[in-house]
Amino acid sequence: MLALFLPVGIIVTAGLAMLSALSFHLFWMQLIWVAIGIALVLLFLFIDWRSIFNFRWIIWGCYGLGVILMILAYLQGPIIRNTRSWFAFGPFTVQPVELVKIAIIFLYANYFSRRHLAVARWQTIISSFIFFVIPAAIAAVLPDLGSVVIFAAIWFGFLFLSGLPARRIAACVLIFFLTAGFIWVYVLKDYHRARIIGYFSPQQSSLGVNYSMIQSKIAIGSAGLFGKGYGQGTQAQLGFLSEPTEDFIFPAFIEEWGVAGGFLVIAVFLFLIFRILAIGMLADKNFEKFICLGTATMFGIQFLLNAGSATGLTPVVGVTFPFLSYGGSSMIADFFLLAVINSVRQRSRGSS
Repeated sequence: MLALFLPVGIIVTAGLAMLSALSFHLFWMQLIWVAIGIALVLLFLFIDWRSIFNFRWIIWGCYGLGVILMILAYLQGPIIRNTRSWFAFGPFTVQPVELVKIAIIFLYANYFSRRHLAVARWQTIISSFIFFVIPAAIAAVLPDLGSVVIFAAIWFGFLFLSGLPARRIAACVLIFFLTAGFIWVYVLKDYHRARIIGYFSPQQSSLGVNYSMIQSKIAIGSAGLFGKGYGQGTQAQLGFLSEPTEDFIFPAFIEEWGVAGGFLVIAVFLFLIFRILAIGMLADKNFEKFICLGTATMFGIQFLLNAGSATGLTPVVGVTFPFLSYGGSSMIADFFLLAVINSVRQRSRGSS
């Protein structure tokens, strides 16, 4: 248990340290979300989650509810950062796409664990594609391009991990790119296209679509080995760095705690991914294995997109850093998955 939660504790502490330097209000709000997440972990120590999620109708119900809430958020939710992805309840906001991310991992885990001998059939591939493309299309309309990429990555991850033949994988890649082309032409907003195009010309539009990426590079490049010190990061503290508590909290953290601090966060996060995969390999049932593998895929792609956008390696698509960035919905969703994985570890004969 310590090997699973120690890296999470380090990452959460790093995020809280950064939030306390930027906003005490967000710091205390994040503490509430972390406390709820810890309560979930403790709850799952005494409740066998399998007695609930072994029922397919519950998984489908969560998936359907999440999709409906995403549509309602688009129709009635407030506009926050140019998207309609949230419901607002006073000072609290809820992002239903996080529920869908959990649900689709459980849905795919159940779906592929029951069809491991029929994974190469086109019926299986097309059905699994529809499961992800419905919420992905809604997310694209919101617009929430980061969630679109995460849904696609989860789908690809399950296809690879379920042993799909190379010829089928190539066909799935073709299907994905055809769908992506349709989304590019008919769904994406102009500023989303500008962000992606700007990725291939990073020195252009320094005050436009590439502004955040350039300021992020300045924050990291000026940090040095041990950083400028707590509360001394000029890019984050003076407002040059966009979203320093969420999408760009990682470069804000490096600016104050240095490249050494950044490498520590990366190292413990990669260890967390490794630990989740190890628990999945030792799980007793394919359903449990797939949940671990799906969670590792989601955490991994979020890390790659968040850290990649901070360093200019990937386009800026608005993805949080798991357990580091501020956000109640994402924090609770991440802790929920962690609670399930810890329960898998606890109840697996081969785990320790």
